[in-house]
Amino acid sequence: MTQPRNVSEAQASEVHAIFPAEPSAGLIRPADEIFDRAAVTAEIEAIFAQTGDDGRRGDVVKVLAARRKDAMAAIADAFRDDPWAARAMTRSYTWLTDCLVSCAYHVATERLHPLSTPTEAERLSLLAVGGYGRGEMAPQSDVDLLFLTPYKITPWAESVIESMLYILWDLRLKVGHASRTVRDCLRLGREDFTIRTALLEHRFLRGHVPLAEELAERLEEELFKGTEREFIDAKLEERDNRHLKQGQRYVVEPNVKEGKGGLRDLQSLFWIAKYVYHVSDVRELVALEVLLEDELERFVSAEDFLWAVRGHLHLIAGRPSETLSFDVQVEVADALGYQDRGGRRGVEHFMQDFFRHATSVGDLTRIILTKLEADHAKSAPLMERIFRRRRRVKSGYQVIHNRLAVADDATFLTDPLNLLRLFEEGLRTGMLIHPDAMRLVTANLHLIDDDMRANKEARRIFLDLLLKHGNPERALRRMNELGVLAAFIPEFEPIVAMMQFNMYHSYTVDEHTIQVIANFTHIEKEELQDELPLSSEILKTGINRKVLMVAMLLHDIGKGRDIDHSVLGAQIARKVAPRLGLNKSEVETVEWLVRYHLLMSDMAQKRDIADPRTVRDFAKAVKTVDRLNLLTVLTVCDIRGVGPDTWNNWKAVLLRALHGQTKLALEDGMESITRENRGAKAKKTLREELSDWPAKDIKKETGRHYDPYWQGLHITAHKVFAELLRGIPDDEIRIDLHPDDDRDATRVCFAMADHPGIFSRMCGALALVGANIVDARTFTSKDGFATAAFWIQDAEGKPYESGRLPRLRQMIEKTLKGEVVTRDAMRSRDVIKKRERAFKVPTTIAFDNEGSEIYTIIEVDTRDRPGLLFDLTRTLANSNVYIASAVIATYGEQVVDAFYVKDMFGLKFHSESKQKTLEKRLREAIEQGVERATA
Repeated sequence: MTQPRNVSEAQASEVHAIFPAEPSAGLIRPADEIFDRAAVTAEIEAIFAQTGDDGRRGDVVKVLAARRKDAMAAIADAFRDDPWAARAMTRSYTWLTDCLVSCAYHVATERLHPLSTPTEAERLSLLAVGGYGRGEMAPQSDVDLLFLTPYKITPWAESVIESMLYILWDLRLKVGHASRTVRDCLRLGREDFTIRTALLEHRFLRGHVPLAEELAERLEEELFKGTEREFIDAKLEERDNRHLKQGQRYVVEPNVKEGKGGLRDLQSLFWIAKYVYHVSDVRELVALEVLLEDELERFVSAEDFLWAVRGHLHLIAGRPSETLSFDVQVEVADALGYQDRGGRRGVEHFMQDFFRHATSVGDLTRIILTKLEADHAKSAPLMERIFRRRRRVKSGYQVIHNRLAVADDATFLTDPLNLLRLFEEGLRTGMLIHPDAMRLVTANLHLIDDDMRANKEARRIFLDLLLKHGNPERALRRMNELGVLAAFIPEFEPIVAMMQFNMYHSYTVDEHTIQVIANFTHIEKEELQDELPLSSEILKTGINRKVLMVAMLLHDIGKGRDIDHSVLGAQIARKVAPRLGLNKSEVETVEWLVRYHLLMSDMAQKRDIADPRTVRDFAKAVKTVDRLNLLTVLTVCDIRGVGPDTWNNWKAVLLRALHGQTKLALEDGMESITRENRGAKAKKTLREELSDWPAKDIKKETGRHYDPYWQGLHITAHKVFAELLRGIPDDEIRIDLHPDDDRDATRVCFAMADHPGIFSRMCGALALVGANIVDARTFTSKDGFATAAFWIQDAEGKPYESGRLPRLRQMIEKTLKGEVVTRDAMRSRDVIKKRERAFKVPTTIAFDNEGSEIYTIIEVDTRDRPGLLFDLTRTLANSNVYIASAVIATYGEQVVDAFYVKDMFGLKFHSESKQKTLEKRLREAIEQGVERATA
């Protein structure tokens, strides 16, 4: 190291005595620009040149704190300027920490507690362990230290350790520390694999060298040697438990450190390799034939990427945050230089890269573990080894460690179809594919060319993987991870690891597709008959499985582009389906299913299916019961594939009702679902339910309501309203709260004298108690009473527990009586959380005069927030708009509110000027609400 010219030899010697030598690998800035060792040495000397000052430790802290602050800023600035310099960043933070720790050690041992003639017991060695020992530190990483003593700790060593820790704590370092003898380390390392792993990566910092050397030798001879199998098994169990806790590789808010495919997985691989093969650098695994050169490149690339992400994550959060939450994803993507392009946001490109690296880490895990199995380092359970049955495999394959392997690579590659047959044989035998066979496939994807894609046998094999062997999910997931799926269907490649930047979808697009197909398989195996009776019944009646499977595979293949993914997807399906061997009629059905795969979900969730026009329009679109059945199963599997909590009874009831009414219309004609027919049936049913009422009371009840009331509600609600309205005075508000278990919601029925804006006041009252409104119907009786039914859920999307209903009723009554001013009370509740502010949800407002016979449908598609529905309904009420019903569909941070409305004369809004005026007022209400919610 070159010293500044004004530093004397004596001073340079003192610098070397206190601080570590400059690291051989490059830092993000020159070493002394990060931490000027000579200057700090001079400042420390000046402090201790003064005599009799009991505050010298505090003065040292002031010097080091100022230097640390400047150094942290210098590293952070340099990293922001060179955002992919991950390795230089981690080395720089390690170097800075080494300097601070070394200085604290020097001050404690040489200045505060000097010992001129230490005894044998007063030897002390300071080691870095864990991530710090490995030399990999992020901006907010912990500093793990081991104070090593030859025997029981002496008073001198205790004083040194205490003084040193106080200095480091005062510097705001997050220090983890232990004081142990060599014997302690060996004993605790045997008992605890976390301690053993930390010791595996110990690094000498300062102090007595022979003691540190003794630890290294005895760890190897007395602890590590001969215990490879138990260490590997412990690390793999630890990994599996971690994955179980963190979730799968494709969760949309992943943990960079602990998640599947994250840094901890790479570190675990290196720990195992170091323990078994005694390597100090991952590059040594190539010479040992554990990794190939291209696999090493993938390892290094994934590691660099993940460390860059983690570094920026720490800088942005200002704390040791490891989760890429939605709001932080945008900031990290910006820091790394990702930009919007190709119809997708920069953050989506960034997360696609993240998930592809995570997948790569999974591949590397399999490869290294296979090598360990081959070397007999990884154990198998004894009973499994004793009683394992040898499965018979087809010619060209063999079984290695109970996995399907290729017998001869050269022979296998003579026929490119073997790249597909391998997966077929894996499903046929039920065996996992050996990673060496996976390696072979990945290295020869170029053999899957146009000729192979057009090959009849290739089509047969691929369709059989989907339809014949009972586990298409496993085949598709492995084919996708190895690149075979994208090679065989090149149009699939853009959606591999593609993240949809919203709160609604829990998985990447490719993983969602596989989940959809997995759902279909579960229904087919009759595992969901109680939960999905309609879909289960449809499959029993017989449908074209090939058409449905191909449609599910392709339904989202058009995502990520500038145009509607359903439209583009249908165009792609028109090309891909014939390549897969489907005939003309089947191709047309697949194309239609892909084009309209959202139609049934939209009709059920965004429209009032009690309105005959909704069913009539849907029936005209599907045309046949066969298509209705195919679309129903696709819709159910699609919704369930969005995320673990997306499907609920509410959606199930809506879809079942829409399917039932549409099937009736297709089989018996449209006249079977007219308002008149429905109204007559509803009145007859109510008369039967109220058989104990006097005839005149029944006649009054059946005569007081207009036609829409009778088809808009179930008989249970008709009966409740009959009770609420019976003898009601003009000045009374009556409320009925009842759990609607069939719909996973609580039904709230209101009856009161009608007046302008009443619907909005009800919405406000429910919003104030924290209720999420999922559906609403409001009607005015001929004698001037408002009857309104709301279905609500709590913050977790569940019905309210019966114990919470009295308080809920009390709060609603207070609000409706004017004891609480809704608009004022809403301010503190109507807040968009920070995590959700990164989403861009454009507002669209549409007027539809064709979707209902008697109402205009105003559809508002915008960002969801607690006070939105209140703002919208208040705006409509102030504009003299009568709201008959509101249908609310929520998709994460996005909501679609559809209002069935009339003007004050009972007419539709046909006038373009009236529509524009209403749209302007609604947009203003939305914009003002967002400003208030984000203030």
